[in-house]
Amino acid sequence: MNLSEIMVIVLIVLPSSSFVFLRRGMATASAVIAFIELGVVFWIYFFPPPVGIFYVTPLTWIFILMVSSVYLLATIYSIRYMEGLKVWISPSHYYLMLNLFTSAMLFSLVINDYGLMWVGIESTTVLSALLIVLEKNENTLEATWRYIILVSAGVAFAFISIILIYYTTGSLSVSVDTGAGATGRYVSLAVGIALLGFGTKVGVFPVHTWLPDAHSEAPPAVSAMFSGVLLPVALYVLYRIYEIQPMPYLYGSVAVLSIAFSAIFLGNQKRYKRMFAYSTMENMNLALLGFAIHTDISIAGAILLLLAHSYGKAGAFFSSGSILKHTGSHKIGRVKGLFRDLPMTGTSLLLSSLAVTGAPPSGVFFAEILIFMALVTNGYYIFFVITIISVFLSFVSINYNVGRMLFSDSAGIRERRSSLTYISLVSSIMPSLVGILFLVGYYAMF
Repeated sequence: MNLSEIMVIVLIVLPSSSFVFLRRGMATASAVIAFIELGVVFWIYFFPPPVGIFYVTPLTWIFILMVSSVYLLATIYSIRYMEGLKVWISPSHYYLMLNLFTSAMLFSLVINDYGLMWVGIESTTVLSALLIVLEKNENTLEATWRYIILVSAGVAFAFISIILIYYTTGSLSVSVDTGAGATGRYVSLAVGIALLGFGTKVGVFPVHTWLPDAHSEAPPAVSAMFSGVLLPVALYVLYRIYEIQPMPYLYGSVAVLSIAFSAIFLGNQKRYKRMFAYSTMENMNLALLGFAIHTDISIAGAILLLLAHSYGKAGAFFSSGSILKHTGSHKIGRVKGLFRDLPMTGTSLLLSSLAVTGAPPSGVFFAEILIFMALVTNGYYIFFVITIISVFLSFVSINYNVGRMLFSDSAGIRERRSSLTYISLVSSIMPSLVGILFLVGYYAMF
């Protein structure tokens, strides 16, 4: 085992090592570990491990970066948010669950084995369920129960797809199977069942119903981790299976159908966190559509979308948590005058909502252009028409509701600035930086 492989092990284990601080200093230790984790991520970029136990490609590294950076933001955000919050477990156990949850996602990304990927994804279900029910009321218990039942049923189907992959290829190695060119009915069946199985965790229609409940009832930092990185990690695993035998019409049809229904659901939302949850459903399926088309342009668009979305949606949920702290209400209609009363929080909410709905210069905007270009140039005209109409309707629905919250009459609330507002603002700015860096890189190439 060489140094690069050891560093990947450190990447996985480091967040979990926080258990040694369980009795004292867990919050600070978690934040420090998250900073160190980000340094390990960049070390792996320059010195990636050889293909073997681990399979870390440039695509994998981008997902690792997403997980580690959103984990850092969520950890710092949680330190202030957890103050005075009535929960059924101690804050130390909350951070432990958050750290173990992060380790499970990182493990799922780097391991070179479909079976162990499945184990990692199933582990995230158990660990994240304990985080949803943090405040232990009737709504959180119901959301957690629905999450466990639906996602576990989906992951059971995913396990069947893993068995079929091994049956047809004789291997569970990601690096081997994705380049083997396997064909046949059982391979197609495996890839199709994986869409139902892992797609449950991604949020495809109609197995998405856990998503709005879990996101709306979980603490803001957990919602940010769900939307920003958990669903993309599940999508990464699904894409690695899809690479065995691409099925663009099946995956594309499901993605477009899910995008259309998310636009319909967004037209009638009363709660802002639930609204952003359906926005996540739209974004994940737009990325799935990019992967399904399976061209260089569409894949680049999917990756760019996921990267920008991870920060933008984290900013949206961080802002939502700050709004909830100040107003005590989850409902859009009861939140008024944010620009006057909570200017920093209002600014971060506006920037993040514009970013995740595809307003320029957000990376999501350029990602959508790439995906739309791929649809048109490859002849997917029906997909293109349905998707662009749905994206437009989602843009209008989300930003109309956010506008109501921002520009209505003052409610007489005074903003208490803290790390909550600053982390929200930083997160909401990041998607635009991603978009600008993409433009700079694009023009540098040409």
